[in-house]
Amino acid sequence: MTDSFVCIDLETTGLDPKRDKIIEIGAVKVEQGEIVGEWNTFVNPERKLEERIVELTGIRDEQLAGAEKIADILPGLLDFLGEHVLLGHGVLFDFSFLKKAAVNERLIFERQGIDTLKIARKYLKDLESRSLGALCRHYGILHKAHRALEDARATVLLYRKLSEEFYGKEEETGEKNLFCPRPLLYQAKRDTPITIPQKEQLYKLLDKHKLIVDYEIESLTRSEASRRIDRIPAEYGR
Repeated sequence: MTDSFVCIDLETTGLDPKRDKIIEIGAVKVEQGEIVGEWNTFVNPERKLEERIVELTGIRDEQLAGAEKIADILPGLLDFLGEHVLLGHGVLFDFSFLKKAAVNERLIFERQGIDTLKIARKYLKDLESRSLGALCRHYGILHKAHRALEDARATVLLYRKLSEEFYGKEEETGEKNLFCPRPLLYQAKRDTPITIPQKEQLYKLLDKHKLIVDYEIESLTRSEASRRIDRIPAEYGR
C-alpha cells in the first residue's frame, strides 16, 4: 500500500478539459502516512462563471478576478507535487485538466495515481452512491463539498478508511492492485491561440450585433474562437 502521495482536487468551469478551465486547486501532501503540507489557490479562468458553477462551488467571479492564470500557477504547483503519486476521487479527471494545462505550456506532466472512486466501486457496491460526499457520510468524515482543499483533505481520510477496511482483501497484484499506483493516461493536444483573422471576424460580429461578451477575446484559443464565431450568427442571424 502507498503511504506517500499528494492528494489533488480541482474545481473547474465544466467537465471537459479541452474546453473548460480550472478555477481552484487544492492539494494535500502525505509522506509515510502523515500530512506534511497543503497547497491551495484560486485560478483565473479568463471567463465568467456559469450560475450552476457558482451554485455548486460557492465560488464567485470577484474571487477569481485577482487570481493568477494557470500558466503562472503551474510552476509552483508542479514544484509542490514533485514526483509524488497522485491520489484523488476520480483522479483521472483532475489529472486530465492538469496535463492539458501543462501541455499548453510545453511542460511534460506524467504521473501515477490511486483512485478512491475505483476502490469504492469495487468494495462498496451496496451503497446507493459512491460520490465523495456519500462516502464521507458513510464513514462519518466531516466534509465541505465542492471546494478543492476540503475535498482533498476528505479524500485523504477516505483513503485511510478504505485501506483499513479493504487493503487486506485486495487479491490483485502489481498495477491491478487498486491500492497501488498505476499510470494515469490522458492524451492532450496543445491549444493554438486565436488568429488575427479570427479576431477581426469576431470583433466585427460583436460590433454588428451590439454584443458585450464576458470573456477575454485575446485569451481565446483557435478552437474556442471558431465556436464563438459560429455561434453568434446562429443565435442572432447574419
